[in-house]
Amino acid sequence: MRAFETRGAVAVATLDDEERAVIARIVADVGQLLDGDAFAAPAGDDDPEGSARGEADDVFRSLAGLQEPLAEPSDPAVRRVLPSASRDDREVADEFRRLTEGDLRTLKVDRLRTMWEQLSEDGDEWEVSLDEALATASALTDVRLVLAARLGLETDDDAERLHAEIDLATHAMDTDAHEDLGVDPERVWLGMLYQALTWLQESLLQCLMTGEEEQDV
Repeated sequence: MRAFETRGAVAVATLDDEERAVIARIVADVGQLLDGDAFAAPAGDDDPEGSARGEADDVFRSLAGLQEPLAEPSDPAVRRVLPSASRDDREVADEFRRLTEGDLRTLKVDRLRTMWEQLSEDGDEWEVSLDEALATASALTDVRLVLAARLGLETDDDAERLHAEIDLATHAMDTDAHEDLGVDPERVWLGMLYQALTWLQESLLQCLMTGEEEQDV
């Protein structure tokens, strides 16, 4: 995997087939979490993600489930992506959600679908026009919020502990000591995906800022 870099009016990242499949899968699952409809597979392709999903099926399956859209979602991952307008006044929060949540869900799902379609294309380059970079970065934020909720990341200290766990687990698995340390492979896997998406998002935003600076010159 290579971070986004600017090529004219386009930001380009390089991902191999497995990396594209894994990210496309999590994007589709977050989209399903928000609107209940799975993203359709391309025509003639029964399994666009192939075998890359592998043993991660149970992890992805845990992302499913959606409550009624007009009530505050009980799923903490959905609450991260669709937060309440007021923590103190439930009536105000429910009314604001009733008036705005439908459009907000549609916007977020449309952004996720666009990103999923890009990742489902053939080739090892993920191209995002700089005009769409902010929308793509916002979609990546939604995916990261869902992963953060599943990983229990509430504070910077939580994130630091996760990074330390991943470093320890990576070393342990390299030395076949992961069983002795009680490493949770699903948590490590999701944590590594969270780190990778954070890194990609930061590189995409850097491309956007570079492009804006060049336009101002």
